[in-house]
Amino acid sequence: MADKDIVSKETIRRLAVDLATYLLELPIDPHSLEVLPTEHQRVEDRRADLVVKLRDRTGEPFILHIEIQNSNDDAMPIRMLRYMTDILLAHPGLPLQQYLIYIGPEPLTMPDGIEGPGFRYRYGLRDMRSVDCRYLLEKDTPDALVLAILCDFGDREPQVVVNHIYTRLKALLGDDLKRFREYIAMLHILSDNRDLQAEIEEADKMLTQVDLERMPFYEAIMERGVRQGMERGMERGMERGMERGMERGREEGEAALLIRLLNRRFGPLEPEIERKIREASLETLALWGDRVLDAQTPEEVFS
Repeated sequence: MADKDIVSKETIRRLAVDLATYLLELPIDPHSLEVLPTEHQRVEDRRADLVVKLRDRTGEPFILHIEIQNSNDDAMPIRMLRYMTDILLAHPGLPLQQYLIYIGPEPLTMPDGIEGPGFRYRYGLRDMRSVDCRYLLEKDTPDALVLAILCDFGDREPQVVVNHIYTRLKALLGDDLKRFREYIAMLHILSDNRDLQAEIEEADKMLTQVDLERMPFYEAIMERGVRQGMERGMERGMERGMERGMERGREEGEAALLIRLLNRRFGPLEPEIERKIREASLETLALWGDRVLDAQTPEEVFS
């Protein structure tokens, strides 16, 4: 995106629905979301400010306001209170739900509200340090994968987690370039809140290097696979041969991607390991790819 400060409505829509569904677990109708025209509707460095109109599952409308904070701020309750008054003045008559999502490296010390003489103000508070990223990674959907960038990586190397998110997004959305770009844009936005710009940049480079559909060797693999399939098809039936040729082409492409990931994680692989990868099925390659995230040695990937 040319300007990260101003985010497209579609990106805001996806972020709001995903945060409400996966992290806040709100019972919403995701198709009812309406991005509200407010000057606060932007994503800035180190802070996301989302204000949208939704309906719950009973059809009742409400406004959802989400703040993402990556450091403790003693003034946060006052800021949230200010947002509340601004939003309610701009949209009278609608109930408001506010949530603060904390993603900082230090223990959370911010309160979930403020009290004074004659008043008590509260908002929802979610500490992402308590959310293991595997909770979202194992869902293996594009939306959950993107939000995993906000969670606690534990003892996992940040670059390994980011690379895993990228490669799974590519596998899930590779045929839909428009949606793939939208999710990558969301990753870029959310990574600013986690100071993961360097890891994202490295993953971008990796993805460029292994963008198989645009690389000559991938085209050669596909061509060879189709040709072999056609030759077999002359004997066993053209349709079956073509399908097997295309499948083999995909297998070789996925194998090349896994080999590159393992080389980046563990260094040059033994020839026997490369041979094992290149002979594996698509299902086996996907299983090994998931194991790269937590493996400490190449052997653990294949155990």
